[in-house]
Amino acid sequence: MRDDENLTQERPTFVTHLECSATGECHPADVLHNLSRAGKPLLVRYDLAGARRVLSKETLARRPRDLWRYRELLPVRRAQDIVSLGEEVTPVVAMEKLAKALGAAEILVKDEGRLPTGSFKARGLVVAVSMAKALGVTHMAMPTNGNAGAALAAYATRAGIKSTIFCPDDTPEVNVNEIALQGATVYRVNGLIDDCGKLVVAGTAETGWFDTSTLREPYRIEGKKTMGLELAEQLDWSLPDVILYPTGGGTGLIGMWKVFAELEAIGFIGAVARQWCARLKRARTVRRVGRMRTPLRRASGSRRRSGIS
Repeated sequence: MRDDENLTQERPTFVTHLECSATGECHPADVLHNLSRAGKPLLVRYDLAGARRVLSKETLARRPRDLWRYRELLPVRRAQDIVSLGEEVTPVVAMEKLAKALGAAEILVKDEGRLPTGSFKARGLVVAVSMAKALGVTHMAMPTNGNAGAALAAYATRAGIKSTIFCPDDTPEVNVNEIALQGATVYRVNGLIDDCGKLVVAGTAETGWFDTSTLREPYRIEGKKTMGLELAEQLDWSLPDVILYPTGGGTGLIGMWKVFAELEAIGFIGAVARQWCARLKRARTVRRVGRMRTPLRRASGSRRRSGIS
C-alpha cells in the first residue's frame, strides 16, 4: 500500500446533484455554484445506495489514514484535482484527569491542531479548493478572522489559484502574517467580519473571483464533515453521547449532522444517528453590530498586536 494511494488512485464517485437546503430544489453537479436559486446554501447529495455497494468498513481499514480515505463520500471526482498538504486523520486523546475532576465516565478531545494549517479550518478549505480546481476557478476570495484565511491561502497557492483575503482590523498580527506568507493578497478592513464579507460579495462581479465565504459555496461543508467520519470510525462506528463543537459559522456542525445521516444510510452506524441529529437545537448567535468607517487597506509590516485566534 502506497502512502499516497488515496490521492492517486481513481475511485467510484457518487455525487448526483446539489440540493437547496431550504426548498429542496435540485441543482446540477459538476457546475460552479454559490447559493441556490432561492439564495440559500446548497448541500451535496450522493447515490448512497451505490456507495453502500462498493464501500465497506473493511475496505476503509486497509487505506492510508488521511482525510481522502473517504473519497466515495466526497465530491472530488478525479484524483488529479485533489489538492493536498497531507491531511492525516487527527487523533482522539483521552482526558482522564479532566473526566475524573468532572465526574464524567470519559472525555475525549480530537486534536485538530495536527492538520496542515494548524486548525480544523483546513478540512473545509482543502475540499473547497480541490473542487474549485476541478471546476476551473482561478481566483478565490473570503472574509476571515484568521484560521480559515490561512487555510484558503495555503491550499489555493498549492493549486496555483490566486487568493484574496479580507480580515477585520483587530485580527491578530500573527494570523495576518500567516495568510500573507501562504501566498494570499490580504487586506485589513476597518470594520467587522460582516463588513469583510460585504466586500467579497461586492467585488465578485468586478474582479471575477469566486466567493468562498462561509455557507456561500457547497464544498466547505463536505470537507468539514470528514471530522464526523473520522470520529465515528475512531469510535468503532458508534457516536458519543455528547459532542462539544465550536460552532463558528456552522459548517462543521452542519457537516457532521449531514454525514451521520449518510453513514446511517450506508449501514455504517445504526439508527442512533437520527436520534443524535434530532438533538441538535437551533442556537442564537450574538453578533456585534458596527459600521465600517474607512476603506480597507493592504496589510503589511509589523503592528502592535499579536496572538493566535
